Amino acid sequence: MWIIGVDYHPSVQQIAFVNTDTGECGERRLSHSDGEVVKFLSRAEGSRLQGASGDGGDRGCPLVRPLMAELGFELWIGDPAQIKAKRVRKQKTDRRDAALLLQLLLEDRFPRVWVPSSENRDLRQLLWHRHRLVQMRTRIMNQLQAVAMNEGVRRRAALWSKSGRARLESLPLPPWRHGAGTTYWSCWID
Repeated sequence: MWIIGVDYHPSVQQIAFVNTDTGECGERRLSHSDGEVVKFLSRAEGSRLQGASGDGGDRGCPLVRPLMAELGFELWIGDPAQIKAKRVRKQKTDRRDAALLLQLLLEDRFPRVWVPSSENRDLRQLLWHRHRLVQMRTRIMNQLQAVAMNEGVRRRAALWSKSGRARLESLPLPPWRHGAGTTYWSCWID
């Protein structure tokens, strides 16, 4: 079984590894852009794999996670605060971090955190995107409400009905209030 401790960075990752079947062990610094990560991880394909990263939550290994899942890795993400507490020396380097992660895995002391599935992460992204769209719509509606109130139209929620929208679009606004002759708000409240 391959056991790998990974100190992940967006462009590179420092790994410390051991193959419990063959006794092979070592450490490497792998670049993402050169494909070194894919080459190294592909060597271990087909055997039981276990990897760990000290990055927390959804940030952990976003580029490598799909590759590790495809190759059959059991990827664990660790709690950075607990990992830091288990560090003996205060001097921190990527090599020492990867070695510490490997040691914690081998000693069965790795402080694992829950990581959402890819479907859950996709759903969260969709919800966040929808939330941002609703915020944008609310800001624009508030701005249009203010424009209407400044022109003497006080219809509150009725401003968004068909008759309210017609009244809003019929307001005689000076040229600097709306675009080059177009109705500024018609595209935002449809």
